[in-house]
This record gives sequence, structure tokens and C-alpha cells, in this order.
Amino acid sequence: MNARPATGHDARSLPVRIRHALWRRGKALRQRVRPRPVAQHVFVAGMQRSGTNLLMDVLDASLATQVFHETDPRAFERYEMRDLAVIRSLAQASPAPVFVIKALCELDRIRALMDAFSPAKTLWMVRDWRDSASSAIKSFGNFVPQWRRLAHGDAADWRGRGMSPATRELLAALYRPDASEAEGAAIMWFYRNALFFEQLLAADRRVLPVFYEDLVRDPAREVAVVYDFLGLPVSAGVVARIHARSVRHHTPEGVSAPVAALCDELHARFRALPSGGRK
Repeated sequence: MNARPATGHDARSLPVRIRHALWRRGKALRQRVRPRPVAQHVFVAGMQRSGTNLLMDVLDASLATQVFHETDPRAFERYEMRDLAVIRSLAQASPAPVFVIKALCELDRIRALMDAFSPAKTLWMVRDWRDSASSAIKSFGNFVPQWRRLAHGDAADWRGRGMSPATRELLAALYRPDASEAEGAAIMWFYRNALFFEQLLAADRRVLPVFYEDLVRDPAREVAVVYDFLGLPVSAGVVARIHARSVRHHTPEGVSAPVAALCDELHARFRALPSGGRK
């Protein structure tokens, strides 16, 4: 049986994807005519199904960016970033001053990536765990077996890479063989987002948490914050790319109270950050 992709599918409609592909083609032609050296590298990080495609679309709307999604074979293999030498070559060849690349399977390496590609910044996308887990179980599965494997110390792939002993102990203590896939997805939301604090990224001025709910509810404000953080001018077409998305906050069925409380606590830590409660 073929496993579903680790990052899920692109939920955007075909017309939207075609329109954005045409935009990228036209932008690339313009950039090749008037190339500019890369002055900034940007990593878009976060748990899968947290709105990183939406954020990439927001960044792609700038004429100053070249973006690389995790489906781009030039930069990724099976959704994981290729060797740094390959990424560096792509960045050096980029005709755009801002080189943007996804880093979903590389959450444990964000600080190292920024150091290797300085000057660099990271946008860490945060979505409420309830909606993230509900979306995740529609796109891919196998969460409970992964949970069991990680709780037993397996770090063979990106899911367990960089996991702290404290997080692994929590996974072992909470694991139940009869857990639902929704609970497994919630646990994955927790251990992937926990890496933000375990890497001390909250104190790193190169990193900005971006909240999915804020981006879709107040796009003009949030786009201005993101673009200002990256030093990009905002045009009217950027905000126009954001449309109403699903924000429900309904706990998916089958998530135990301890796991829900664990995720709630971590989400509250994000919201308590100085940039997490923008008014």
C-alpha cells in the first residue's frame, strides 16, 4: 500500500494554482531580465496543515521573492530539503533578492539553517491544534503507529529528529495503542511545534511566529507585519490572495483530555510571546 505524502495535498483550487503559476512565470521572466543578488534568505516553517501554503502565496506575491515549495524537485526530495550545497547553489543562482524556501521537515534545524544562510529570517506558522489536526487526518494518516515508534526512541526520520528527551518521555507516558488518529495528529502538532521553544527561537529576533487565524481574519494587518519583518514593500495584490478559510476550533473527536491540555498549553505559550498577541 502506498503511503500518503508526508505533507498532504495542495488544497487550493485548480484555477488558483494556475493563476499563481502564471504569476510566477511572469515574475521569473522579469527577474531574469533584471536580476538582483540575494540579500536575504527566508525559511517558512511550521507543522504540516498549518497554513504554510497560504503564507508562501503571500510571499510569492512580491516581485522581490523567489519561492521554493516542498514539492519542487530542484530543492526537495520526498518533501525533505536537499543537501545544503544544493540549496546554496539555488540561492546563489536566484535572480531575486529574497530567497524563500519551505522548511517543514527541517524544524529541528531552523537555527542552523539561518546561521548557514545568513542573512536569514524564519516565519514560523502556527495554527490552532484543533483545526490543524482535523485537516491533517483528512490529508494523511498513520499517526498512532508513528507515535508509538517515536515514544520507543526511534529517530530514523524527520519526525523524531531533534526531539528532546523530555518530549519523548511525554509521548511515552501518553501513548495508548487504542488512541484515535485525531489524537495522534494532535500529538504530532505538539512535538513538532515544541521544537520552536526547545531551539530557543522565541528569543531569536530573526524569527517571527505567524498565526493562521490572525492572517485570515485580519490579512491587511498581518501581511503588513510579515512584509515589514522581511523589509518588503506591500502592494494591494498581496492581501487579495487571502480569502476566508476554516477557523473552527472544535476539538476533533477522540482526543483525550491530557493530550488536549498539553496542546492547549503549548498554543498558549505561542500566544504569550511578545508578537503573539498583536492587537
